[in-house]
Amino acid sequence: MAAECLVEVDADDVGYAFEINVEAEQAGVSAPGNGGDHAIDQSPSSWQGDRLSHPNCLQARSSAAVGRLRSELRMATAYRCLVYSELSSVVLSQLSVAVSVSGDPDGWPVLLLHGFPYDIHSYDRVAAHLVEHGALVVAPYLRGFGPTRFRSDDIPRSGQQAAIGTDAVELIAALDMKMPILVGFDWGCRAACVAAALFPQHVGGLVAIGGNEIQNIAGFAEPESPLMESRSWYQYYFHSERGRKGLARYRRELTAQLWREWEPGRLFHQAGFTQAAVAFENPDFVDVVVHSYRHRFGLAAGDPRYDDTEHRLADRPTIDVPTIVLDPTEDPMVAARPPEEHGLSFTRLVDHRLVKTGHDTPRDDPDSVAQAVIDLRSSLHTQ
Repeated sequence: MAAECLVEVDADDVGYAFEINVEAEQAGVSAPGNGGDHAIDQSPSSWQGDRLSHPNCLQARSSAAVGRLRSELRMATAYRCLVYSELSSVVLSQLSVAVSVSGDPDGWPVLLLHGFPYDIHSYDRVAAHLVEHGALVVAPYLRGFGPTRFRSDDIPRSGQQAAIGTDAVELIAALDMKMPILVGFDWGCRAACVAAALFPQHVGGLVAIGGNEIQNIAGFAEPESPLMESRSWYQYYFHSERGRKGLARYRRELTAQLWREWEPGRLFHQAGFTQAAVAFENPDFVDVVVHSYRHRFGLAAGDPRYDDTEHRLADRPTIDVPTIVLDPTEDPMVAARPPEEHGLSFTRLVDHRLVKTGHDTPRDDPDSVAQAVIDLRSSLHTQ
């Protein structure tokens, strides 16, 4: 699939040129902007599927270095095909969901679920890795994000956990995905956990970034430490009408602020944010986000169609599908926990791994996320 895809864009625009340049330097090849006489051609025409034997690559100091560089170029080609593929629309009971589908139609299925305030592009490089390993990768825009739309003006713009979890289950059914591995962080992890907890017969496995994200709504009445309360300022802001207006008026500034706060010690990913922020222009974004943060605190009623699901979630169900938990160690919003604690939620915990990332783990460390999915799949075949 990747070898047949040609995308007319500049490498710098997709944020991949830096990784290619680093690999080129390690291979002894000069890269653009590094002052060498033999720069790698990163113009669009240089990325055609089979043009991996670029003349400049042959100046590498070893065959191993050439192999690494060729692998990076091949991955970049797959990456470009994914990022710029056309979206499909999948009709669910409440939504018309925009999804990116990539990989072998007969491949093993993976569903990638993003969080707030992010979009499907957090997973671009994760998906490229998985496609290389034969996966069929589906990455939907959650309700309120990107081109996803509600099917009627009369449908409540709910952001509650039962709604996003049900959306995931309906999407699995609509696409006839056979026991997919679900991957999620933030809201996406919550949706994946809800689906796995209540509908395990439809879920092959789970990579839960941050652990069990199912909300204990009754427990939200209890305060956290002053430090954690201060980090949750945006949630309390959204409880007020002032906060709703602030999100509507300053959605880019506010979400950029969260990106910065949740990635301590890292440079702000301007290109990535600019790309993701387009998804926040969805006409239902503000309503869905505000409802999500009010509902979890008991400050807004849920959509009645999800009452039964919320009652089941209130019973704190365990998650009984094979799971790998990735715990970020540099995420100010999610504290890493020991595997014994995660085992109380995940009865089939395959592995627990610490990853040196901030909140946007798939973007910060796509290799670890992709490897967790690949390892989980391997474990399913040995059980």
